[in-house]
Amino acid sequence: MTGQVFAQGDLLVTPRRVVFEGNAQREELSLFNMGKDTATYSVSFIQKNMKEDGSFITISNSSNVKMSAEPYLRIFPRTITLAPGEPQVIMIQCRRSPNMATGEYRSHLYFRSEKDYKPLGSKNPFKDTTLVSIQLIPIFGISIPVIIRTGEVNVTTSFTNLKLEFRQDSIPTLEFMINRAGNCSTYGDLVVEYISGKSKPITVGNVKGVGVYTNIDHRKVTVKLNQVPGVVLKTGNLRVRYTSPDDAKYVVYSEAVLPIMEQNGIVQQGATKDNGQ
Repeated sequence: MTGQVFAQGDLLVTPRRVVFEGNAQREELSLFNMGKDTATYSVSFIQKNMKEDGSFITISNSSNVKMSAEPYLRIFPRTITLAPGEPQVIMIQCRRSPNMATGEYRSHLYFRSEKDYKPLGSKNPFKDTTLVSIQLIPIFGISIPVIIRTGEVNVTTSFTNLKLEFRQDSIPTLEFMINRAGNCSTYGDLVVEYISGKSKPITVGNVKGVGVYTNIDHRKVTVKLNQVPGVVLKTGNLRVRYTSPDDAKYVVYSEAVLPIMEQNGIVQQGATKDNGQ
């Protein structure tokens, strides 16, 4: 289980993902109401798939999901009411089945606000029967992945299609593809360093919590590079590393180097070198 914090709206959730490995059977989630009002949340499971750009889509018919973790998970309590500044711990229990296939099972734990929302504009006392009335009701909810791994699991990653781009506002970005192979997902941090000659590498980009889940085998990533005094991205090398997250033992999953050089005022990019995971 990772120890990172996930906050959206007035609800703070720790950690932001849960992974059951080995003989682990129970994990705890800590909730905290950061808002000024008492809030009630219902807790349930939903199924999501990751898209190539890293966003998620919700699967409406969960019965079609082959590697869903929901049948093997129990959560309690399923309804939480938190006063302002009040914490609460919920328990997730994992009950594996002897006939589970080797690999990774995943579902998402969904926290849905049960606040009594009123449609926007509902206080308007006037009504025009010749117009179509549209009432927008915002519903707040967040979700975190819950993963069960069984049997021998493995994953490797690599980088391809590294490209340095300069946007119209002159902000440089590094674009690339993370490729995943194996029967489980990968999750970690991205670090981009600028290397010139014998000088010490300078960190120019950093992205935390980048995952590639089992329903896809590659993910497109764009990292906005920081403008560091003294660093001009016209010569030298950019090195990108995909590593384990902060709360785990440091491991470099994959690494690649993109040579850059300027010719006739145009920044050229050489071939990349990828060390693999």
